[in-house]
Amino acid sequence: MTVVLSRRALNRALLQRQFLLERTGLGALEVIGRLVAMQAQEPNWPYVGLWTRIRAFTHADLTTLLTHGRVVRSGFLRSTMHLTAADDFRRLRPVLQPVLNRTADSAHFRRNNTGLATEALLAEGHAVLRNGPLPRKDLARHLATLHPDRDSRILAGEIELRTPLIHDPVTASWGGWGTRSSVTVTTTPTDPADADALPDLVRRYLTAFGPATVADIQAWCGLTRLDQIIPAGLRHYTGPDGQHLLDLPDAPLPDPDTPAPVRLLPAYDNALLGHADRTRIIAAADREHVTPGQARVLPTVLIDGYVRGTWSYTAGEVRLTPFRPLSAAERQAVDDEITRLLPFLSHR
Repeated sequence: MTVVLSRRALNRALLQRQFLLERTGLGALEVIGRLVAMQAQEPNWPYVGLWTRIRAFTHADLTTLLTHGRVVRSGFLRSTMHLTAADDFRRLRPVLQPVLNRTADSAHFRRNNTGLATEALLAEGHAVLRNGPLPRKDLARHLATLHPDRDSRILAGEIELRTPLIHDPVTASWGGWGTRSSVTVTTTPTDPADADALPDLVRRYLTAFGPATVADIQAWCGLTRLDQIIPAGLRHYTGPDGQHLLDLPDAPLPDPDTPAPVRLLPAYDNALLGHADRTRIIAAADREHVTPGQARVLPTVLIDGYVRGTWSYTAGEVRLTPFRPLSAAERQAVDDEITRLLPFLSHR
């Protein structure tokens, strides 16, 4: 007999697996590992994502992991910047490298590198990075001396896509807003290709995001043709629109009526970006308010488990922009969560 899961059931499953139904007592390293990776276009946002998931989380909990090299910031899922456990980066970056290569082969890069051999460009980048960490702008300046007729910033970006470069812990850590381009990169070794890594990646995705479709998994990681490597032994469900959902056989499915507390999610939070069909957490009509263009994904507020507005932090103040009027009780719950978050945001 096929089990049909409602959209609300999928919502509560996602919230539980993302530690958004109840904050966890696990450490930051274990939470990052359970989520596989945390999107990190700007270095401050993963700190907020961990604060909203972990009881008594402090800035030092993540900064120490970055300083000691146990967590790294680099291009990862969908060719975008993520934080990952260092062990996961070494094992999984080779699995995801075809996605980053596909991005580097796009027209944006081809227009700039015509006639330049990829191997030669990478050798030039590796030669200068062999001396140690280097600011991205300095890598671009070096490449400009070698290729004065090309956009050296694009060349540096191509090297970063095609090579397992990680950001210096200082530029990956908490320390000011809007520092996405102020980074220092250095090469890091990765493990040889592992035949079990891709099926394991699917299982770990389901641990954090399931139940989900093959299309959801592909949208999350950027890889294609995953239907050919789906691990055996998964559980199968039918979604609210008749879609075929996969899940781990022992993964929890909380009661759809489980209360969901107010949560303030950071910009680019993976809970919003982990599926092709995101209606389990945000209404289709509301997506345009969260993704206004230029690859931005705004910070959001969850009320009863669903995105009901965006928020911003400016001049020491959190400003809420609800999509629709909130009840007095909802507004009070949001204000209480903002009050708890403000001391964390104001940390220097």
